[in-house]
Amino acid sequence: MDFITFQSSLKDSQPPKDCTPVVQALWYDAKGNWEKAHDIAQSREGTRDYDRLHAYLHRKEGDQWNAGYWYRRARAEMPAYALEKEWEELVKGWL
Repeated sequence: MDFITFQSSLKDSQPPKDCTPVVQALWYDAKGNWEKAHDIAQSREGTRDYDRLHAYLHRKEGDQWNAGYWYRRARAEMPAYALEKEWEELVKGWL
């Protein structure tokens, strides 16, 4: 699946089944279901991609302290650019 196809799937009622859970979490996030995305992030804490997802979600939530914690756990820096760009980079990186 490519990014354009993934974006098109946002009109559907369910995430694409052929995507990994972290990509599905970003689908739920884009659809406004932060809680479902967060549940996925919490499901495998300690796994780098899930911790990175967790960091993004807390940054989006506005909890900078908690986001910073998760960025450090994921060994990543908190981006200084827009959340939309971070979302797109994560999707493209995990597809």
